[in-house]
Amino acid sequence: MRPLTAQAIWFTAPHTVSIREETVPPPTAGEVRIATIASFISHGTERLVYRGEVEPTLALDLPTLRGSFAFPIKYGYAIVGNVIDVGPEVEHLRIGDPVVALHPHQTIFTIPAHLVKQLPTSLPPEAGGFYANVETALTICHDAAPRLGETVVVLGQGVIGLLVTQLLQRAGAHVIAVEPDDTRRALAERFGALTLAYADQTTIADLTDGRGADIVIEVSGAPSALQQAIELTAVEGLVVVASWYGQKPVTLTLGGHFHRGRVRLRSSQVGRLAPETYPRWDYHRRSRTVIELLPQLRLTELISHRFPFTQAATAYTLIDQAPAGLVQVMLQYESL
Repeated sequence: MRPLTAQAIWFTAPHTVSIREETVPPPTAGEVRIATIASFISHGTERLVYRGEVEPTLALDLPTLRGSFAFPIKYGYAIVGNVIDVGPEVEHLRIGDPVVALHPHQTIFTIPAHLVKQLPTSLPPEAGGFYANVETALTICHDAAPRLGETVVVLGQGVIGLLVTQLLQRAGAHVIAVEPDDTRRALAERFGALTLAYADQTTIADLTDGRGADIVIEVSGAPSALQQAIELTAVEGLVVVASWYGQKPVTLTLGGHFHRGRVRLRSSQVGRLAPETYPRWDYHRRSRTVIELLPQLRLTELISHRFPFTQAATAYTLIDQAPAGLVQVMLQYESL
């Protein structure tokens, strides 16, 4: 095996995308080399990175990322492809296997095999690319932990919100999806949720016999939505903060319903498991569950825009502008 030439996406400054050529070495012991089919751009975290709205000194949280939040940085964590080379001591993967990895956008890359998840051969590549998003959504649902029949308000129906909405209904929750965008709200309604363009205390009280929501999940990415989430929650209810606001400030009024209603605030982050699930759940079980869920969820309907890899700069500009009807942007590679 010999080194191969690849192209990778780098952010060299805020709102600046560059495609750089890189040399990809052959896999050594415990590694595989992968040719990319498609990759997905995160409209939440990755958009913050693209805009330069992340604390520059924050440590990178994935071993595949390169650079720093101070720029330049090679970022991304939803990529699907096929194994093209297998190094020694790799037993569970073979050439031709479809796989997904938490890796930046790049045409070919070498990666430790234990960081790669094998996909069912019957699964369309577009669906496999949602692995990271489904993993996040599953973690949010575990942190929320609704009881059968409880009402959960989901603020924001971007990709993560739409996946959370699907999973919560599978768990037997009554889901109220709040989303001003007509396209996203229509998807949530198609998935079986009660939908609202906007929600206030009176509306949610009327839908819950005056109680308010048992749980509110804030996944809109808008700091102002966190106050709304608190106000919509029932006494002794729970707010799960799934949005990552980056450096955007959050201003809250906590002297009213939050205090007297004993409302709980909980952060949800995919890098950790809900502590209540220990020791029954570990990262391997969560990963296996996500792979099992991929064929069961409605995923390809969430792809609203497709761009060739070479038009990545245009894709990021679109995400930055966030026009109506934007749901999930996918980058297509030559092998798709």
